[in-house]
Formats: sequence, C-alpha cells, structure tokens
Amino acid sequence: MRFPLTLAGGEHAADLPEAVDLVVIGGGVIGVCTALYAARGGASVLLLEKGRVAAEQSSRNWGWIRVQGRDMAEIPIALQAQDQWRDLDAQCHGRLGIETVGVTYLAETDADMAAYEEWLQEARPRGVSSELLERKAAARLMQYPHAGWQGALHTPTDMKGEPWVAVPELARLAASEGVMIREKCAVRGLDMRAGHMAGVVTEAGRVRCERVVLAGGAWSSLFLRRHGVLIPQLSVRSTALATTPVADLGVPAGVDTDVAFRRRADGGYTLAPAGFAELYTGPDTLRHLPTYLKLALEASFDVWPRGTQTKNMPDAFGTPRHWTASEQSPFERCRILDPGPNMKMAAATLERFEMLYPQLGPLRSARIWGGMIDVLPDVVPVVDQVDALPGLVVCTGMCGHGFGIGPGFGRITADIAMGRDPDADLDRFRLSRFSDGSPMVPGPNI
Repeated sequence: MRFPLTLAGGEHAADLPEAVDLVVIGGGVIGVCTALYAARGGASVLLLEKGRVAAEQSSRNWGWIRVQGRDMAEIPIALQAQDQWRDLDAQCHGRLGIETVGVTYLAETDADMAAYEEWLQEARPRGVSSELLERKAAARLMQYPHAGWQGALHTPTDMKGEPWVAVPELARLAASEGVMIREKCAVRGLDMRAGHMAGVVTEAGRVRCERVVLAGGAWSSLFLRRHGVLIPQLSVRSTALATTPVADLGVPAGVDTDVAFRRRADGGYTLAPAGFAELYTGPDTLRHLPTYLKLALEASFDVWPRGTQTKNMPDAFGTPRHWTASEQSPFERCRILDPGPNMKMAAATLERFEMLYPQLGPLRSARIWGGMIDVLPDVVPVVDQVDALPGLVVCTGMCGHGFGIGPGFGRITADIAMGRDPDADLDRFRLSRFSDGSPMVPGPNI
C-alpha cells in the first residue's frame, strides 16, 4: 500500500442499509476500532467515511503506541490498547507492523529531567515500565557517544505500528466480521425526531438508527456546530517524512527538542520536527483563543501561528457552518484533508537526524507529508455522550495521540454507544468540562 492514500483505489463500497443498530461517522483508527468492537458485541454497524479509510491523520502520524508521557487518566487505557494491538496484529496475521521497540524522551536540560521525574513519580503506581536514565546510560541506549543529552525517560515496553498499513488492515478485519463500510459517502447531518436519534442523512440517502458515534477527527467540531453543539476544538498542521531504507541503528523510538524518529518495517525512518505545529486561523480559532491562553502561556507546544485556513478546510472563513440535509456539505467539498508539509522544517529535520547519526551517511527522503491534528485546550480528548443530542456519542480531540490509544478508546466508545459499562474512569474526558466552569488542567508538558 502506497502513502499518501488518495480517493483512487478505495475498496469499501457497501450498499446503504435501511437501518442498523449503530452508525459510525469517520474512518480513522477511532472509528474503525469502534465499529469493530461494536460488531463483536453483536450490533449491526455501518461505518461511513467521506473520503477514504485512514486517509487523514490516522495514516499520517508517527506510528508510536506509547504509554510514556500520557495524561494520568489515559494511562490505563493506553496500557489496555497495547494489549489490544498485539491481539489485533495476531488476528491480522502480523500485517499491522506491531513491534515492541521502546520509546525514549531525551533531555536537553536538567529542567527536562526534573519534568520527566515528576511525571514518573505519578505514573509509576499506575503500572508503567518507564525509567529515568542518566547521561551515560542514555548515550549507550541511543548509540550516541557524544552524550549531548543530560539523560532520558525510557519506556522499554512501548511499541510501534505502521499507520498507513495498520488502519486499512483493521478496516478489512472489521468488514470480515460484518461491519458495513462505505467510503466516499459523507454524512450531512443527524436525523433527530422528537428529541431523539432517528438516523443519519448522507449524500447517498438516509439510514435509520438510534445510535451514532462521531469520530470525525479535525471535522468533528464543524459537524457538531451544525447541530448547535460547540466544543473548543482546533486543528494544527504537523509535518513528517519517511527516509529511504538505511542501516538499522538498533535504538528505540526517540525524540529530543528537535527531531522525533523511529524505524519503520520497510527499513527507513519516520522523522518529524519535535513538538512543532502550525496553527492556521479561522472563525473557531478566534472564538476559542481565550480558552487556549493557559496552554499557550505554559508553552506546552511549539505552535506557530500562520495565515488563514485555505478554502474548504474545516475552519476556513468561507466554509459553511450551516447547511440543510439536501445541500452539499463541507465534507463533500474536501474529501481528504491534506494540508501539505512544511518543506523547510522537513529539510531541517532530516539534517538534524544526519547530525545525530552520521554513520548512516547522507539521508534521502522518500515521502514528505503534512496532516491536521485535532486538538483541545487541555490536551486530552472528549469521549462522551452528547446530552443535547440523545443517541450521539463523540470521540474526538486526540491531540496527536489517537493512533496508539485507538483500540482502547474504540472499545470504550463502542461500549458507551451500545449501553454497556465501559469499565473505565472517563470523568477527565467528559464533554461538560468545557461548559460547567471546570478549570482547564492541561496534560503533561513533557
């Protein structure tokens, strides 16, 4: 399978049924896993994707499956997700590229080490395998003799997968277990009758159902706004690249202040500028700016303001916020959200990795891409029922963490949607935290 994924070559074209138990909107890792686990629970499930399964951020991420650095509320779910990834990989006959490689955060300063230690003290009782490494141990682990780092936080049990292969494979697994999947079919809106969910209206017709899951990634806020529900979700652009195959360094996935890296199954490395994201403004950006001030003041991310979002993007000034079920929706005007990469940052990232590991020789990029990451001001997602729209469950705002934890939140979201006990503490992820006066408490700044 080639990346980036395009509309050409789509493989799922199920006929629209008259009625199902559950409709899942969005064919990323969260939507696919939700559909799979709901079907395994006995539900009839229709998964609708406006473009192509995994064509947006679910195939554009780093491929890390990590517990390290997670918000405390996410750690139990992330640990469970790692077990799920192993099981799913076995069910897919090893095609997901799952491998335990370890993840390492490299400290540039003593302050970095202090932040890692603070996180570890709180996380260790929750069952993480993470450990602090002093300077020499970090240098040995990373095969970097110059010891330019002060130390590291290392989690040997963290894993990786191959995103643009894994999520389409999971969709095939879901289809083989009875999930109906339809690509190139946008959901224009919910069909609410007498205050209850009656179905969804798609560009190809109506489907009756009493339960819907919205897992729309960067598009979720726009979809909810059309139905009068506001969440302070924004999107930022991230850039990444894939090198051509080179020697195996034998090091874990790692990140310092400049570059994130991990080896892929094809022998190349996926690289990305660490912590670097670009914010393109629009009406929602301006509307929600006060909510994000605390995050900005804490410098939790290296976010660079740019110009306005381009035509047909979710928060572009010209993108409609309201439309009828008979009108073309914004989701049909932009089937795949592809913002393109920051080529200057990609070049600098490649140069930084060459400086770290000169033994690899000159590196060449095979692919460079950009993706839009859906974010929320406290850097944790919303996973909750929408009280104003009975029958709707939303799972969005993964803040760049969705691939690794996808099976965990997918299973939980399926349980919520089907009225089962999700067996997880979800208070941190409730939708009402943005409207009930709760203070914004950002997740770990490491």
